[in-house]
Amino acid sequence: MGVHLAITGSIATDHLMTFPGKFVDSLVPDQLDKISLSFLVDDLDVRRGGCGANIAFALAQLGHRALLVGAVGRDFETEYRGWLDAAGVDTSGILVSESRHTARFVCTTDTEMAQIATFYAGAMSESRDIDLTALGTDFDLVLIGPDDPDGMLRHTRACRENGIPFAADPSQQLAWAEGDVIRDLIDGATYLFSNDYEAALIQQKTGWSADDVRAHVGTQIVTRGKDGVTILPADGGAPIEVGANEGIVAVDPTGVGDSFRAGFLAGVAAGLDHERSAQIGCTIAASVVETKGTQEYVLDRENFLKRLGAAYGEAARADVDAALTLA
Repeated sequence: MGVHLAITGSIATDHLMTFPGKFVDSLVPDQLDKISLSFLVDDLDVRRGGCGANIAFALAQLGHRALLVGAVGRDFETEYRGWLDAAGVDTSGILVSESRHTARFVCTTDTEMAQIATFYAGAMSESRDIDLTALGTDFDLVLIGPDDPDGMLRHTRACRENGIPFAADPSQQLAWAEGDVIRDLIDGATYLFSNDYEAALIQQKTGWSADDVRAHVGTQIVTRGKDGVTILPADGGAPIEVGANEGIVAVDPTGVGDSFRAGFLAGVAAGLDHERSAQIGCTIAASVVETKGTQEYVLDRENFLKRLGAAYGEAARADVDAALTLA
């Protein structure tokens, strides 16, 4: 039997708008407590999204069928479930709310790729009612992504109590969480994902030093945007630095972090080391940032491997070619 991954996290629709200017030009620093702004945008794209769904979709593009675990509204059945099923995602772990709409992300991006966004949780709040262990206890790894806070805690504790390896990915939920909650979400994680700002926020809110965080988790993966990724191995060895793909024409940064996580997990699931796994993550992230929408890109095996080889060398290309089964 293959590697069994479960991806827990938000499932949402994204309403993405583009502002043909810079937000910063409309901000008056000493008047931020009275801020009242409206930006006239050029366009509106309504897309499928949500962190959990984005990661599961990207894994499917890389040849791995993961179980998606989350809560949605009945509107999900109209089209979104069929889209994910057709992509190769296992949607049998999804709970359908009888009373709430699927979560909604509304985001405006300016010419500098700065973003202003709001998120309506809706049915996502019912993910706390999902019993992860009822879906299985034979998972090789469960990623616990941004979701209803109580749901995230329930899934994390279920993994710890049942000895199921898990990857902690609290990301956007760090803003509301207090230190005790964050400590609960990451303690004992096999992997901890964050960007560089979130890594600093984790330390600030938990009161843990960088060494303390490393003592409580296995491998820590810190993404740094155009500066690539830093991997801090569980064995305390030297950090592994992986550069981002070059020559990228950024169109929309939404979902880029999700795709990186999927690429990294696909590499791990295929038995590759952390460096190769991060290289896969960076390469699929390049495809996503060049596309508007988080699930609108198409991965072609030949072009994907060509791009990865150009960035990381022929040995990396050969290793990934042998390990991944993407079409």
